[in-house]
Amino acid sequence: MDTALSYSPEQIYVWQPVAQHPETLRILNLFPSAPVQYVTNQRLALSQATPPGLQIREAKQILLIGKTSAFVHAFTGRPGQSLCCRPYHKLVPLSNGCPYFCTYCYLAFIYRSYSPWIKININYETMFSQIRRLAGREKTVSFNMGEMLDSLALDHITQLTPRLVPFMADVPNACLMLLTKSSNIAGLLSQKPIPNVVVSWSLNPDFVIRNFEFGTASLDERLDAAKRCQQHGWRIRFRIDPGILYPDWKNGYAELVQKALAAVEPENITLGMLRLLPGHKKLARQAYGPDADALLQADLVEGAGDEKWRYKTQDRIAFYRSLVDTIQSYNRTVGISLCRETDAVWQTFKDTCSLHHCNCISQPPQQHNPPQLSLFD
Repeated sequence: MDTALSYSPEQIYVWQPVAQHPETLRILNLFPSAPVQYVTNQRLALSQATPPGLQIREAKQILLIGKTSAFVHAFTGRPGQSLCCRPYHKLVPLSNGCPYFCTYCYLAFIYRSYSPWIKININYETMFSQIRRLAGREKTVSFNMGEMLDSLALDHITQLTPRLVPFMADVPNACLMLLTKSSNIAGLLSQKPIPNVVVSWSLNPDFVIRNFEFGTASLDERLDAAKRCQQHGWRIRFRIDPGILYPDWKNGYAELVQKALAAVEPENITLGMLRLLPGHKKLARQAYGPDADALLQADLVEGAGDEKWRYKTQDRIAFYRSLVDTIQSYNRTVGISLCRETDAVWQTFKDTCSLHHCNCISQPPQQHNPPQLSLFD
């Protein structure tokens, strides 16, 4: 069951310079019973007595309202020496902006030491200015608002969708990807769909959602939300990532694909597998205790060039082959891509998977068929 709509912070910090900002006052009004403290530094001091794992859980209940000077962060498309990816720009209006508790989440790992709380950066004019500046330099520019946050989980609090959609309509060569595990689509349904905004759902079987993705929307809730958005006119994609091996994974992922393609006609599907930074299992054990047991059982190895641990190459190939075959048995025209995979794996699927169907790269409809690229162009 999706817990995002019932999210209520136990503590709110407000950076003093935005104390009287209309957006600050609007958000505070949503949580009249939450304690509010005004601070002069946006880097809050963490209690050294609380282990980092527990800070991850506790800090999710802390909301910081402030500003940032950098809403946009470039991703070069080179995450590791042997990994294949496409460049795009991360859009980050919320730092660590997710209320869920996925045990594999790399955001919890990278934010843990300096800002594990959820921070809303309310100087949206700066964000709009940075998007316009990049759009003015490039023929087409892709922004991914799902790399560093869940795009929709807290949309009822931030009210970002009603701001971003009309803005993006005036910047047609700037494309926006919204990635989510939530069912929080009221903002999207209140807006007229536009072709340069794409909505993508991160999907996994019920077993994975129950054992790894605590607090997120169920598979049925996600698919119902995707179906309703498609009926409303939004472009829809799916991202089955991170794929996780468990005893009955073949049947679980086959059922997932069948249910997803019966409910929605996505323009593409991106496949990826579990990858963790060194030390993540230890942190997860500290943060989630027995709830992390399923993650700790993953048999991962290093060697892809980005310092992350993955399943063995042959296991990843077997997983992708099973899913690709299942997808094509239901829909032979939907685009399929792989996420953060090595050249060796890409070569295995060169006839069925394409970089141009990458979830993170969105283009206007008239540019859906660009010239072919080699793997590392």
